[in-house]
Amino acid sequence: MRMPAVEKRTEGQSAYLRLREAILKGELLPGQRLVEKELSERYGLGRAAIRTALARLEQEGLVDSEPYRGAWVRAIGEEEALEILEARMALECLVARHAARKATAADVERLRGILREMERRLAEGDLLGMSELNRTLHQTLVDIAGHRTAARLIEALRAQGVRHQFRTILVPGRAQQSLAEHRRIVEAVAAHDEAEAERAMRAHLEGVTAALRQTQGGLP
Repeated sequence: MRMPAVEKRTEGQSAYLRLREAILKGELLPGQRLVEKELSERYGLGRAAIRTALARLEQEGLVDSEPYRGAWVRAIGEEEALEILEARMALECLVARHAARKATAADVERLRGILREMERRLAEGDLLGMSELNRTLHQTLVDIAGHRTAARLIEALRAQGVRHQFRTILVPGRAQQSLAEHRRIVEAVAAHDEAEAERAMRAHLEGVTAALRQTQGGLP
């Protein structure tokens, strides 16, 4: 019996994924010019593929461009970062409800395993590693919820705001508070308490918003 062929990734798709990852990881910095020839040489990809990838990333809000000026990594201002968090809050509260409704025992154990690793990272003082695990836990909730539209919108919003998330975990006391907030979310999901899961997620993202404001000396 023949197995179905696995779709081969096109060069354009590869270029998109490589550039997107480079932006999210900070290899390509806000405001940095994105020159097709340089990117083609750096990543070993054709210029046409790079051009297609840049157009797609511009649609996602990660890249800006102007005629005759080229393209550059889009810089997200603080007020826009707060707006992104506000939009995420509505969507992630929806996800928390669906996750609480659908979570299996295996799902709950997976979430608790992430929490245990977050505790270990916190004990070691690895705050950036803990921040990465925050994202893993949120993505796991999205997977459990199975809400495809919310998942797509959340991913786009996270991509735009990712460069701000690492600053919030460095606010004094924020890491411990974040861990407690995530524990509350997970326990609500484990209890299949949809209303509490939504409240816990809202409280968590309100905490992230407050921390982001704090990093700017108290935005209005």
